[in-house]
Amino acid sequence: MTAKPTQKEKNIIISHKIARMATVDGSGNPLVLPVCFAYDGRCIYSPIDKKPKRVSSDKLKRVRNVLDNPNVSLLIDKYVENWNNLYYVIVIGRADVLNGGEEYERSLKILSEKYDQYRKMGLENLGAPVIKITPEKIISWGDL
Repeated sequence: MTAKPTQKEKNIIISHKIARMATVDGSGNPLVLPVCFAYDGRCIYSPIDKKPKRVSSDKLKRVRNVLDNPNVSLLIDKYVENWNNLYYVIVIGRADVLNGGEEYERSLKILSEKYDQYRKMGLENLGAPVIKITPEKIISWGDL
């Protein structure tokens, strides 16, 4: 079952441009990294773009981890010196790697609409994978 965010959680998910995604490999070793993402009202999409990488897209640790273990977590947060204004939204879900098809094309479109950098780099023409996260649970705290 897909979890639905509250309106405040949804506003945060839509407005933020960076999150931290946690994955785990088949041996239980965690990886957390910053990601760009877009939310279509149902799922969250994070692309593998053309920024310099040491290995090909399909050999990236985050992609291999999702293929080994689809359980992921996405943290969207705000830190300010006034701790009364702190918040976070955590999306816990199942991830898939998209490489083609209608949903893949739609995810590239919404990512390119959200990030000018993706429009400029031609994300929709790179043929790189997209990680899709289907939310199963959403946890939030603080001054949403």
